[in-house]
Amino acid sequence: MDLAAGAEAAIERGEWSAALELLDGGGDEARTAALLELRARAAYGSGEFEASVAAWEDQYALLRESGDHTGAARSAAMVAMFVLIDTGLMAPVRGWLQRAERLLDGHDDDPVRALVAAVRTYERFMCGDMVAARRHADEAIELGGRLGNPAAEVIGRTARARVTILEGQVEEGIAQLDEVGAVLMTGDVDPLATGMMLCEIVCAAQGLALFEMASEWTDAMERWGLGAAIGGIHGRCRVHRAEILRVSGPCTAAEDAALRACDDLRPWMRREFGWPLAELGNIRLRKGDLDGAEEAFLAAHSHVWCPHPGLALVRLAQGRVEDATALIADAIAHPFQAPSKERPPFGDLTLAPLFEAQVEVAVAAGDLDTARRASESLRAIAASYRSPWLVASASLGEARTALLADDFDSAIAGCTEAVTTWADIGAPYETAVARAVLADAHDRSGNHASAELERRAATTAFDAFGARLRATQTRALLGGGPAVVHPVGVERDDEPASFRIDGDTRVVSFAGQHALVGDLKGFRHIARLLAHPGREFHVLDLVAVERGSLPTGAPVPAGDPAMMGTSGSGLPVLDEQARQAYRRRLAEVDDDIEDALRSNDPARAELAERDREYLIAELTHAVGLGGRLRAVGSDAERARMAVARTIRYAIGRLAEHNPALAAHLDNCVHTGTYCCYRPDPLANVTWSL
Repeated sequence: MDLAAGAEAAIERGEWSAALELLDGGGDEARTAALLELRARAAYGSGEFEASVAAWEDQYALLRESGDHTGAARSAAMVAMFVLIDTGLMAPVRGWLQRAERLLDGHDDDPVRALVAAVRTYERFMCGDMVAARRHADEAIELGGRLGNPAAEVIGRTARARVTILEGQVEEGIAQLDEVGAVLMTGDVDPLATGMMLCEIVCAAQGLALFEMASEWTDAMERWGLGAAIGGIHGRCRVHRAEILRVSGPCTAAEDAALRACDDLRPWMRREFGWPLAELGNIRLRKGDLDGAEEAFLAAHSHVWCPHPGLALVRLAQGRVEDATALIADAIAHPFQAPSKERPPFGDLTLAPLFEAQVEVAVAAGDLDTARRASESLRAIAASYRSPWLVASASLGEARTALLADDFDSAIAGCTEAVTTWADIGAPYETAVARAVLADAHDRSGNHASAELERRAATTAFDAFGARLRATQTRALLGGGPAVVHPVGVERDDEPASFRIDGDTRVVSFAGQHALVGDLKGFRHIARLLAHPGREFHVLDLVAVERGSLPTGAPVPAGDPAMMGTSGSGLPVLDEQARQAYRRRLAEVDDDIEDALRSNDPARAELAERDREYLIAELTHAVGLGGRLRAVGSDAERARMAVARTIRYAIGRLAEHNPALAAHLDNCVHTGTYCCYRPDPLANVTWSL
C-alpha cells in the first residue's frame, strides 16, 4: 500500500494519529498537494488545529507556484473556512477569500466558486451583514446545485434559513431548516459540513428557545456523530446537550456535559471557547455555585465572549445589586460584537435574555421605570419571534414589574401564564422560579394559603433540579427558617453536620464538636466533594484549571503551594506553531484594516481592530518578561499531586480542632486522578454547606 492509500485508510477509520505518523515518515515525498491535504485532514481530526491550517496554507503555496490557480483557490477557501469555523477571526477569513476570488477570475464554472460563496455567506452572517449574507447564500445554493458542490449548497440553505428567522419570519425559517436536516440525514453531504450544519440547526432552535426542536436535532446529531464526527463536532454536540440539560435538569448532568464539552473543544476553538464556558457558568449559577459560576463567566469574558446576563445575575445573587444594575445596563447599551457562528451577536434575539435579567435586577433595586421599560422590550421581542419560551419570559417580566407596582392581580395573572407555559415546555427550573414569584404575589395580596402551596411546589422542584441555593431560599420563606442543603439523590437524616463558609472562616460541626477554622484551599476542595457524595471529580476540575472554569493556560502564580514541589517544566500556553500562525494572522488583520480604510468602510475596520486586539492579547498572554514563554502544568499528574497534598494538609489542620471530623474525612475522601467523597451509608450524615 502506498503512502497516500495508507494515510487515507487510517483517516477513514478515524485513526488520525496513525495517519500523521505515516505522513511524518514520508519525508519530502509527503510534500505533494494530495498528501498535504491528507495531512490537513488528519491534523484537524487529531485536534492539531494550527497544523491543519498550516497544511492547507502549504498546499495553497505549492499549487499557486505550480500554476494550478483553481486548486490554489480551493486551498485558500479551505483555510478561510477552518479559520472561520474555529477562530472567529473574520479579517484573515476575508483575506483568504480575496486570494481565492482573484485566482478564480476567468473560471466562472469551477465548483470552487460555490465553496467560496458558502464561506463568504457565513463571514457576512457572523459580521451581522444579513443583506449580504442572504445574497451570498443564494449564490452558494445556485452554484452548489449547478456545479455539483452539495456541501456549498446545504451551507447556503442553512444560512438562508437562519437569516430568514432573524428577519422575523420564524415559521418559514424553521421549515427551511427542517428541509436542510432531511438532506443532511441522507448522507450525501461530507461529514464535516454535515456536522457543522446540524450544529447550526440546533443553534437556531436554541436562539428561539425551542428546546423540543433543539433536543430532537441534538439527538440526531449524536446518532450521526457516533461514526462520522470530525474535529470539534463531538464537543459542540456536548454543549448543546448541556444547554438542554440546563433546561430539563438535573444540574449535575448538565455540569458534567459542559465540562466534557470544554475538554473536547479546547483543541479546536479559540474565541468561541467562550461559548461552552458561558454555558458552564449558567449551569453553575442555577446550582447555586456562585464562585464556580463567576470563574466560568470571567473565563468566557477573557475569550471575548459576552458573560452576561449570567455574570450580572451572579452579582445579584451575591447581593451586589448596584454592580448587577450597571453590568446589565452596559451589556444592553453596548452588546458584544465578537463574530460567532453559534451565537451571532446581532439582533433582538440576542437582547431577550438581557432584558429578562434587567427586569429581575431592576425589581431587586426597586427601579420601577427600568423594570417597565425592560419588560416592554421583552414583550416586543416575543411578539416578533413567536416562541412559547419568549412569551412566558415576557409574562414573568410583566408580572415582576406589576408586583413592584403593587398590581397584585396582574402579577398573579402573568405568573400563572408563565408557570403554565414553562410546565408545558418541560422547564422545571423556570416553572419553579415563576411559582416563587407567584407565591410572593399571593402573599402580598393576603392569600397566604396559596402562597404556601406555590412555595412548597417550587421548593420541591428546585430540590429535584439540583438548584440548592434557590431551594434553601424558598424553603426559608415557608416559616421553618433556612434548611439544610441536601446533596442531590442522597438522604441523610440522623446526624447534622456543618462545613459552611463564613467570610474567610469555616464553621465546622461533627459528632457534637463545633469549631471555627480559617479557610484553606483544601477545605474548598473538600466542600465540593461533600456536596456530591459518590460523584467522582477529575482533579483538573477541582483546581478549576484546564476543565473550563478558568482560562486555558492560566499561569500558576509563583510560589503557589498547590504546585510547589511538582515535577516537569510544563507546556507552553501557545506552541511555536500556534504563535507563528497568530503572527501571520496579525499581518492579515493589518492588511484588512488598511483595505477597509481605503474603501471607506469604518464598520469593517472596527471589526478587524477587535481581531487585532484579541490576537495581541493572546500573544501577550503566551509570552512573559524577556520574551520567555509562559507555561502551564505539564499534565494531570501535577494537579493530582497538588490536590492530594492540599486536601491532606487541610484534614491535618482540621484534626487540631475536630478530630472526629478529620478521621471521618480521612476515611471517606479518596484522592487520585479522580477524587470522591464516599461516606459509610450507615453513618447517616447530613451536611450543611
